[in-house]
Amino acid sequence: MLRKSLLAIFVASATVAATPAAAQECDAAGTIGSGGSAAAGGTSASTIGTAGTCRTDSGTTSSIGAGGSAATSDGKAKSRTKINENPSQLQGQSKAQAMNKGTFSKSQTKTKVTEDGLQSRTKTMSHVPGEKPTQSKTKTILPLPQQQ
Repeated sequence: MLRKSLLAIFVASATVAATPAAAQECDAAGTIGSGGSAAAGGTSASTIGTAGTCRTDSGTTSSIGAGGSAATSDGKAKSRTKINENPSQLQGQSKAQAMNKGTFSKSQTKTKVTEDGLQSRTKTMSHVPGEKPTQSKTKTILPLPQQQ
């Protein structure tokens, strides 16, 4: 039975259009996502990020989602998710970490939408003292054609 666990999920959406895009074909569109989990010695951590965008003559509509959770049978667990938006990009980041003495598991996912395209990457790591750490990295990039 897990004693402590945290979960955070946030979703944000940004629309840059003078009028709503009513059933228009996207001139450029894409979806992307990545996620991962790590576990060791009674600790676990997971994160995920996903994003999508559609560019039309009327403007661009994008959405992003991110979340993470951490759990431990005895120790400390924490997770944090942030969504940031500015005129040039929409970005989500989740971090999760669980620690029990020297044993830990952690995961981090960063996902973003820019004018150039979409990107998502995840890094995970777990470690038990006296053993070799386990690590994983995933990175996905989806370029979008430039506007004409």
